[in-house]
Amino acid sequence: MAAYALRRLLLALATLWLAGSLVFLFLLLLPGDPVQAILGLEASPEARAALERSLGLDRPPLERYLAWLWGLLQLDLGESIRYAKPVLALILERLPLTLALTALGLLGALSLALPLALLALRHRALDLLLGGLMALLQSLPTFFLGVVLLYALAVHLPLFPAGGFPGWDRPLEALRHLFLPALTLALARAAILFRMARASLLEVMGQDYIRTARAKGVPEGWVLLKHALRPASLPLVTVLGLEGGFLLTGAVIVEAVFALPGMGSLALTALEARDYPLLQGLVLVLSALIVAFNLAADLLYSLLDPRVAYA
Repeated sequence: MAAYALRRLLLALATLWLAGSLVFLFLLLLPGDPVQAILGLEASPEARAALERSLGLDRPPLERYLAWLWGLLQLDLGESIRYAKPVLALILERLPLTLALTALGLLGALSLALPLALLALRHRALDLLLGGLMALLQSLPTFFLGVVLLYALAVHLPLFPAGGFPGWDRPLEALRHLFLPALTLALARAAILFRMARASLLEVMGQDYIRTARAKGVPEGWVLLKHALRPASLPLVTVLGLEGGFLLTGAVIVEAVFALPGMGSLALTALEARDYPLLQGLVLVLSALIVAFNLAADLLYSLLDPRVAYA
């Protein structure tokens, strides 16, 4: 098991290095001039040259890449052009809100998908209804779901705040502001998890040990919960690793809909200002979180099914 975990960790680090290198390359090709975005069109050549030297933009791309890589090894992501502050400090200010929204969305999606999948197996008519509803939710864009919930539960029926965030010093009020964004993410991803959980449960329910349990007179509900749920959760764990990444990127979009001061608004500001160091840092941190989600899913899968570690 330890050797398997080490292999997965090394693969995750290699993936993260490749993602960071690709981000650096793509940002070199991004149109726009950060010096012009800061100084404006009327800046003198001397002022432009001085700012380029201070930002390191006058150096060759390879030298800038090696310097960025060396800084990355020291957890130094550079300094933001727009805010004149360390990139890592800016990201750490916004990261807790995005992570909290992602965690609430994932918890909500699981809380919806698993019980509904179990109910769908017990009732044929409900299975058809839930299948159609989940197909509809899966086809709707995340931002559209957010706008609908915003109008229905914040404007038409003012049950929840329409946007903004009061801070973590008032936890209950903070959770109240995060309810609609988290519900948007949960509904958007619950459809995928429901379909996967239902298909996995259907496959497991046809196994011999399930028929044996039924032949012994075990109640159907106990068969589902004790004998079917754990083996059926193995494919679901794999999907959760991918869904964590989708939820994280979806959270960035949802933050824009509900005016939340998370990493989404920071990314938009960095993009408008052509703030390359901040953009690099944001994409790298998001990539690291997605890799971490997948690594956690791999390790959890090996715990649920130890045969994976020896494959």
